[in-house]
Amino acid sequence: MEIAYSELGASSLTMSFGSKPRLLFLLQGCALLLGVASIVGSLPILVISFAAYLLALPLGKISPLRSTYEFLSRQYDRLLARLGQKILRDQRDVPALRLMVSLTFTVVPVFIAQLVLGRPRLLLVVAFYLALYGTKFQRFIRMFSASHLEAHRPQGYFSGTAHKLFGRYLEFFLGFFYGNIPELGRTAHVRLHHKENSGPDDTRNTIGYDRTSRLDFLWYLSDNMWTVLGLAPYAYFRAHGDDKNRKRMLRGMAVYYAYFAAVLLYDWRISILYVLIPMLSMNFINAITAWVQHAFCDPEHPEDYFANSVTVMDEVNFMYEGYHLCHHHRSSMHWTEMPFHFERLRERMKQAGSLVFRDLDFMGLFLNLTLFRRMDLLAERLIPWEPMTREQKLALLAKRTSLRTAD
Repeated sequence: MEIAYSELGASSLTMSFGSKPRLLFLLQGCALLLGVASIVGSLPILVISFAAYLLALPLGKISPLRSTYEFLSRQYDRLLARLGQKILRDQRDVPALRLMVSLTFTVVPVFIAQLVLGRPRLLLVVAFYLALYGTKFQRFIRMFSASHLEAHRPQGYFSGTAHKLFGRYLEFFLGFFYGNIPELGRTAHVRLHHKENSGPDDTRNTIGYDRTSRLDFLWYLSDNMWTVLGLAPYAYFRAHGDDKNRKRMLRGMAVYYAYFAAVLLYDWRISILYVLIPMLSMNFINAITAWVQHAFCDPEHPEDYFANSVTVMDEVNFMYEGYHLCHHHRSSMHWTEMPFHFERLRERMKQAGSLVFRDLDFMGLFLNLTLFRRMDLLAERLIPWEPMTREQKLALLAKRTSLRTAD
């Protein structure tokens, strides 16, 4: 059986409202425009983030500056570790606490300053994007991982009085600045994605796309916008008669749309720079991540998450986000236990043909799989369960990214 990507555009949204040709065509057209807008809207952030990284490189080579930074960073970590003992449910989550504190004292003041000043200021916009995404997108990667894990904590990261004050702080406060609608994590990700495991009914599955095709990724990016807007998860829960989670999604969408509308009424230019562009960028980066995390499905068993969930081992691997299969297997497990769980799952992963890559992160996987189509490089980074030749690795990668699935 072969599924054409053209049949999948906006399918996640129309699943509960019917598939009338005119409606489907209209939704596909809107999605395509939003997909292109996501790429265009992400470009200035990409330029700022990587330009800052290039400027920071020579500074990092100046010994006094580097030593001072490392000393202050260690002192800061000690301070946060003591604070974490008082306010965190689990002391191992100090890296998430550090991120939350950093974002609170950079992103929030810049946004407030912009609202007070009114007219958009270029330096404030640059500062806002750098505070959100960091150099080479490192801060966004950390935010993505910490927010992802927060979604799986019934009570979030904080305990006691801190929980009453901050609650699920990443998703329900800081997430607004990233264009992340409340309930996309706690509800859509946990109750939808982890239930379907990127199978045929998952609104973010990649089964019907050629994962080596740039055009297919554009269609996937376009369709993913309906998830980022909350509409596709809402339609999923409605179609499955899940009234509790449908209402949760509706509340999350209503709150975020009200926030967007308020900023728009205050100043349309601020709404574009500080709300719309981060949302479009969220769609772009989120689509890349979802695209590669389940890119290598087994055509004979497309619903098997042991086969379609990829594991990447890179230098950073913040909060062990790269152990994606381990996370799907035990989503409630604490992130610090993932490497040990990976060892326990080795035999089952071998039987399922799970793919593991070394010296590669998800962005690198996307660039080499889809943008540059460097299957030779991916073959070098692939860690096979049994000895394989280069040609065998290339054949395996081609099979696992194929559109064709068993009848």
